[in-house]
Amino acid sequence: MFTWHFAAVLALLLLQTCAYAPLSDNTLKQRIPRPETNDFDIHNGPILAPILIPRVPGTPGSTKVLNHFVQFFQNELPNWTISLQNSTSKTPTHGNQDVPFHNFIATRHPPWVTSGNAGYLTLVAHYDSKYTPEGFIGATDSAAPCAMIMSAVRSIDNALTQKWAAMEAQGFDLDFDDEQTRGIQVLFLDGEEAFQSWTATDSIYGARSLAEEWDTTMYPAMSTHKTMLNSIELFVLLDLLGSGEDLPIPSWMQNTHWSYQHMAEMEQRLRKLGLFKSSQKQTWLPDKDKKNDGMFQQNIMQDDHIPFVARGVPTLHLIPSRFPRQWHQIGDNAEYLDIPTVEDWTLLTAAFAAEYLELEGYFDPRPQAAHASRDEL
Repeated sequence: MFTWHFAAVLALLLLQTCAYAPLSDNTLKQRIPRPETNDFDIHNGPILAPILIPRVPGTPGSTKVLNHFVQFFQNELPNWTISLQNSTSKTPTHGNQDVPFHNFIATRHPPWVTSGNAGYLTLVAHYDSKYTPEGFIGATDSAAPCAMIMSAVRSIDNALTQKWAAMEAQGFDLDFDDEQTRGIQVLFLDGEEAFQSWTATDSIYGARSLAEEWDTTMYPAMSTHKTMLNSIELFVLLDLLGSGEDLPIPSWMQNTHWSYQHMAEMEQRLRKLGLFKSSQKQTWLPDKDKKNDGMFQQNIMQDDHIPFVARGVPTLHLIPSRFPRQWHQIGDNAEYLDIPTVEDWTLLTAAFAAEYLELEGYFDPRPQAAHASRDEL
C-alpha cells in the first residue's frame, strides 16, 4: 500500500479544500439542467435503457453497451475526447481462453492545456454485469451509476464551454493555476465483477489493467504531471446506487474526507431547497461532521478503486456499507430501480462536479414553468 508523507497529504488537503467556489441557491434551483424527460425510462430511455441488459465482458451485450457510451459522447458531448484501454485475461470460468476487457475513457480539459498539464476530476463506475446468475442485469450494480454520470456531465458541459471561453477572452497568467488547468474525465470500467468468487485475481480486471498502464505511461518531460495516473486529482467511484432503500454511505477515506464533506453539504442544501424527488428522508451521506482523526475503513470495501488507491490516487468512494437487498441477485433489474432516486443522485453528482470545477456564473437560466412562484425567479 502506497504511503504518503504527511506534508504531501496536508498540502493536497489544503489545495483541494480551498479550490471550491460554492454554487448559489439560484444556480441550484434555476440553472443546472435536470435530466431530460424520459432519460431514465427503463424501457426506452435514451441514456439508461440501453445499459439495462446483460453485459458480461467479451459478450455481445458488453459490446452493445460500450457502443452506447461512444455514441452518446459523440452525439451529445462532441468536445470530449474518447478512447478505449483494452486488455485480456484468463478467468476461472474460461479455461485457456483469454477474455477481452474494454475500459471506456472520455476526457475534457481547457483548450489551452497541453498533454500532461491538466488535472482531472474523474467520475467512475463499472459497466460490466455478473457472469452468474444467467440473465443478471445489475441495475444498481452498476447500470444506473453509469447513466447518472452520463447525464451529470451533460448537465455541466455547456457551462464548462462558457467558462473556458470567458477565461480565454479575459486572458490569464502564463503561470497556470489549478483552475486554469483542471478538466473532467469519465471512466466506465470493465470486468469489476468476479467470474467465480472475489479474489485478488478474479475481480476488477479492467481497473487493475488501467491503473498499471497509466502508472507507467509517462507524460513529456517538464509536464505538470509525471504520468497519466498522476493527473487524476480526485477519483469519484459510484457503485450500488439507485434503489429506493435507505442505504447510508460512510466516509471511507481519511485523505479525501474533505470531498465527502463537500458532497454531503451539497446533499443537505438540495434537500433543504426541496430539489430532490425521491421519498427517502434519510441523509445518504451522514458522516459530514465526522472528524478527520476519526475511524476510517478504507481497506474494508473492495471495488474498482483498490489499484488506484494503492498507487496514491485520492478517492471518494460512494458505495453504501449495507448493500441493496437484491445485490448480486436476479432481482437487481430495471424494475428494482427507484427512478426519482436515480435522478436525485444525478443532480447531486452534477452539482458536486460543478462546484469542483468552479462553474458558478456560467450556467444559462432554465426556461421557467408558467406556475413558478415569485421566490423561485
